[in-house]
Amino acid sequence: MGNKVFVVGVGMTKFEKPGSRDWDYPDMAKESGENALADAGVRYEQVEQAAVGYCYGDSTAGQRAIYGLGLTGIPIVNVNNNCSTGSSALHLMKQLIEGGIVDCGMALGFEKMEKGSLGVKYVDRTVPMDKHLEAMVAKRGYETGPPAAQMFGNAGREYMERYGVKAESFGRIGEKNHRHSANNPYSQFREVYTLDEIMASPMQHDPLTKLQCCPTSDGSGAAVLASERFVRDNGLEAKAVEIIGMAMTTDYASSFDEGSDMKLVGYDMTKEAARRVYEQSGYGPDDVDVIELHDCFSANELITYEALGLCAEGGAGELIDSGAVTYGGKVVVNPSGGLISKGHPLGATGLAQCAELSWQLRGEADARQVDGAAIALQHNLGLGGAAVVTMYRKADLA
Repeated sequence: MGNKVFVVGVGMTKFEKPGSRDWDYPDMAKESGENALADAGVRYEQVEQAAVGYCYGDSTAGQRAIYGLGLTGIPIVNVNNNCSTGSSALHLMKQLIEGGIVDCGMALGFEKMEKGSLGVKYVDRTVPMDKHLEAMVAKRGYETGPPAAQMFGNAGREYMERYGVKAESFGRIGEKNHRHSANNPYSQFREVYTLDEIMASPMQHDPLTKLQCCPTSDGSGAAVLASERFVRDNGLEAKAVEIIGMAMTTDYASSFDEGSDMKLVGYDMTKEAARRVYEQSGYGPDDVDVIELHDCFSANELITYEALGLCAEGGAGELIDSGAVTYGGKVVVNPSGGLISKGHPLGATGLAQCAELSWQLRGEADARQVDGAAIALQHNLGLGGAAVVTMYRKADLA
């Protein structure tokens, strides 16, 4: 795999409702970037390259975002991979360090979003997700409501039809993640809801109610990555979290050819990325203590339990119903509150997940801390499509 790669500093902003705070994307990026540098104890002048992710912005907005940290002439690459943009930037920077091109780099993501559901910006050219929409309509038709909610809601319906899972299982995911976010000062929402309140909130696309769906959000996240040489030369051993496996996949023919709602929203992408990460790291799903999982909708969290190998085929409903994926259970999933409650500024989400897991492995997650967390797993998904799965452990550089 080449050089070892370590996360030595992380930072993020509080995620906010779009327009609720008087700031622009350079302000967000400066805040998260400065937080990550301060966390690492690294000066921006030591950063050799940066990968900056966002979905909604003009060309070179990544440069403008990061100029607030310094004007040092380093290469800055803009990344746009839908909802997996942040972890795609992280993946790129990891490869540069792994390959010996860079000793210290930064991955940063931000998003300044519009209120309401996501829409199409350009109507005079091919929509990137036309194949996904065509496959959805061919099987389920098109109903009112946001297209993303329809796609993921349909995946939930398929799982229900196959395995008899009840709508309340999806609701329990929303209840869990809102409950977790009450302890996260960075979360957009910190309210706790009962299962009854989750189920009674407005229906978006059956079985998904509003409190099972992520909101649009403003915010930013950042991570400083380094080689082992840089870690040792700069005395960063105490902060270092090692990336011991990382893989990115895109759609397979099965996404479109098999008539599966679950595969249409990335089930096979996730399953293969996870398989590669388990192979790279030497650890499996039973070794993981804490997970940040891409719960853009509760249905996606549920089907991803199975894709990551956390349960046997058809066992995802029992996993959530039994309490196995919260504190006191088998593994804590989305201690941050996840996308559903923490928020989902598209370009920042993957870096916020990295920040949460780094804090968990360093024992710095305060009221969210998972006891004895030693191995962490990250899953970030973007339709269109890209799935990024990452395995971390606290570095042993004694």
